[in-house]
Amino acid sequence: MDEYALIMRHEDGTKIASPEQMQIWMKQTMDWIGGIAAQNKFVGGTGLLFDGARVVGHDKMVTNGPFGDIKETIGGLITVRAESFDEAVEFAKGCPVLQGEGNTMEVRKIAKNDGTH
Repeated sequence: MDEYALIMRHEDGTKIASPEQMQIWMKQTMDWIGGIAAQNKFVGGTGLLFDGARVVGHDKMVTNGPFGDIKETIGGLITVRAESFDEAVEFAKGCPVLQGEGNTMEVRKIAKNDGTH
């Protein structure tokens, strides 16, 4: 079984939800993660705050970021175990972040420590 990162992308991270809406989304997200954990396929995860980021370039130049003119932000990620890419995609389809218009989930296979895919 392989591990996959499910990356939550918000089209516009500058939009601020009400505390009540945030509470609803957090419960939905915890329920979604709980469903994956009940299958013993949740590895871990974390949310990311929208209050700024910095990008360090190859020349050590630091800029506010990460996307310049693009408003998209990464809101968080979880790592899951899955039998296939398709199973990981099915987990991603259940993420409450997809309720937001323009929001997406990116699914990436995680490299194994032994150098194999």
